[in-house]
Amino acid sequence: MTARRIEGRGLIDRTRPLPFTFDGTRHRGFAGDTLASALVANGVRILGRSFKYHRPRGLWGAWSDDPNAIMSVKRAKTELPNCPAATTYLEEGMVLRAVNAWPSAAFDVKGGLDWFHRWLGAGFYYKTFMWPHWHLFEPAIRHMAGLGAVSDAVLDGYIAEQVHAQCALLVVGGGAAGLVAARSAAEAGQDVCLVDDQSVLGGGVYQRAEVDGQPPTDWVTAQKAAIEAAGGRLLTQTTAFGVYDHGLIGLAETHAFGHAPRLLRMRAARVILATGALDRPITFPENDRPGVMSLSAAAELLARYGVLVGRSLALLANHSRAEETAQRLREVGAEIDVIDPAAGPVTATQGRHVTGLRQGDRARVYDAVLTSGGLTPLVHLWRHAGGRLTWCADRQAFLPGDAPDGMTAIGAANGTFDLDTALAEARAAATGHPAARGPTSYRLTPLWPKPGAPGRQWIDFQHDVTLKDVEVAARENYVSVEHLKRYTTLGMASDQGKTANMSGLAALAAFQGRPIPDVGTTTFRPPYVPVPLELYRGHHREELWHPLKRLPLEADHRAQGAALGEYGGWLRPGWYGEGPPEQRIAAEVRTARRAVGLFDGSPLGKIEVMGPDAEAFLNFVYYNTMRTLTPGRIRYGFMLTEGGIVFDDGVLARLGPEQFLVSCSSSHVDGVRQHLEAWRQDGNDPDRIFIHDATQAWATVTVTGPAARAMMAALDLGIDLDAFPHMAYRQGLWRGREARIARVSFSGDRSYEVSVPASLGAELWRSAVDLGRDIGAAPIGIEAMSIMRAEKGFIIIGKDT
Repeated sequence: MTARRIEGRGLIDRTRPLPFTFDGTRHRGFAGDTLASALVANGVRILGRSFKYHRPRGLWGAWSDDPNAIMSVKRAKTELPNCPAATTYLEEGMVLRAVNAWPSAAFDVKGGLDWFHRWLGAGFYYKTFMWPHWHLFEPAIRHMAGLGAVSDAVLDGYIAEQVHAQCALLVVGGGAAGLVAARSAAEAGQDVCLVDDQSVLGGGVYQRAEVDGQPPTDWVTAQKAAIEAAGGRLLTQTTAFGVYDHGLIGLAETHAFGHAPRLLRMRAARVILATGALDRPITFPENDRPGVMSLSAAAELLARYGVLVGRSLALLANHSRAEETAQRLREVGAEIDVIDPAAGPVTATQGRHVTGLRQGDRARVYDAVLTSGGLTPLVHLWRHAGGRLTWCADRQAFLPGDAPDGMTAIGAANGTFDLDTALAEARAAATGHPAARGPTSYRLTPLWPKPGAPGRQWIDFQHDVTLKDVEVAARENYVSVEHLKRYTTLGMASDQGKTANMSGLAALAAFQGRPIPDVGTTTFRPPYVPVPLELYRGHHREELWHPLKRLPLEADHRAQGAALGEYGGWLRPGWYGEGPPEQRIAAEVRTARRAVGLFDGSPLGKIEVMGPDAEAFLNFVYYNTMRTLTPGRIRYGFMLTEGGIVFDDGVLARLGPEQFLVSCSSSHVDGVRQHLEAWRQDGNDPDRIFIHDATQAWATVTVTGPAARAMMAALDLGIDLDAFPHMAYRQGLWRGREARIARVSFSGDRSYEVSVPASLGAELWRSAVDLGRDIGAAPIGIEAMSIMRAEKGFIIIGKDT
């Protein structure tokens, strides 16, 4: 491939050269280049190696459809593995290494595996490594598996921002149809957000001579300006990688290398998919060699990056759109030999990379071989959302069928490959009308893999799946396309079937003697393209992974000299005062045993369970019987996991016939709430049981010790202390507001737990401290409380259990 830059072409900035290295060799690109476009412009033919046989691989596609070029990229102190070369933008000083190749992509010592391909076909590992035991071979196989290596330091310093966003209309795709749809909707007053995964909007517009009588660059600039003037939002380098429950769309916004991306959880009232279509490969012997690439990739390299992939080119295509695209290449001096693949078998000549094509007696040397087996609409997001697909025999492709709620597909994503018709669809969709698919001038001659065809014909370039592998799977009775995928690994990993699936489905259909639509498709799962790991990690680390909960009385504890520490996820007083901790803790224990200890019990769980079925529900959840608990009484109880392990203990108070209060361990509140909620939704009527975690709505002061009754009398909570037995609950008043009072003990002495609204907690605490001085009361921390529990033999769930 004798690629070169064409002066005056492309969107790159030629005033900003960017030096970089690839596999130890120095090169130069320009601002706006991707790793792939810069390497191709420098004449690099081999960009990577395939997964299984380590065959040399060149560039197939110019964007996310390329399965071949995957790099480990290092810049300054940052190194990231498995960066797709066609979608990673070049920056100065980058050090690139091809993954799955050593010492380089051009010469890989594991390339010799291809010599043994006869014995390494589909399913060979299932049949070969069973004796004497799979685990004997497993370490070596796992060591060789995978593309690239991940170090423990990959995420160091990365904090991906995670944002919840919303809009009335989300347009996915910034090509011609997407821009027109966004402009029409924005100018109609709608709240519009358009997202596109490239840095420069326009999609494939730049491959055209003009749009609406304007040069492509001028037309795109006008659309962009109009959208922004009407208040629309434009997000570039932002990939819609998945549609999830309740219409949530995951957006990955990436910018400079080494800077963590931003995850936008977008919710939109309506979604317009203008995601375009991909070129399909054509299968023929040795069609995987470097230099065989898609026609659209060659056109895109020229249009966006000013790179002509070669002067002498061969074109194999089977549809009416190919000639228009090829004309763009001819305009800059390319000589294109159009070869009809239906006229006879075609074979790429032997060698480490393409040097020519042979058809019958005719053979010729070319710089590159461009192929286009038809256009495949990008319907991944459509299927994520639950949309149906329908087979179109005219286009030989699966098109969007029954639509998910609030979603419309337009343009090439809808199988509309005529620009004027696509723009009309876009304007209709912007107003909320369904995009009716009209007639098309697009014509295609079906060209699919043929059973019994000679040579090694490659279907999945990344995983080395050949037509023969599909035949073996069909012969061994793998009739489901999902089984074919798993048996051969066709369409797995980062490619996700973008280049391989249609040929694989057609081949399986041919071997089974069935129509392609009867075979169906594999399941489309997010993410549509690889997304950085740090995107999911976000801020969820250290304290933000497990946020430290704060007490309403924290300021008072600090003023009283508390030594605060993390206990069960809460910042709580361990002890109070200066001096050796052991002495301070022992003194607090003596105070509580001889007089009164005042303890901040606010973190104790306060989960309210209400409803007609609350009694039966809690009787099921607790190990011991709870149905006999009467209003105003409290009972100790504990919960078990399904495996019989003690999950939590605590007390249950019955506030009324259909209202209960679950007081669980401080560190288990979140877990108990989730435990209760899970069982509420499993085997119960959720409309008859209601669960509300009110833990942080109440502040709790625990009064414990021999003089606890006198302390309670001084607080004057409006209850009869003489008619208040152990394990009972009363409702009183504090400063005219509700006070919940439980007579329970976690120390073994007489104790009361007084809960008031969190806003009154400080007043209650200060009053207790002031009133308690005459009887020797003093604050105690959790260390003293733990000692008293241990002295009485009260277990701590999760530690003593």
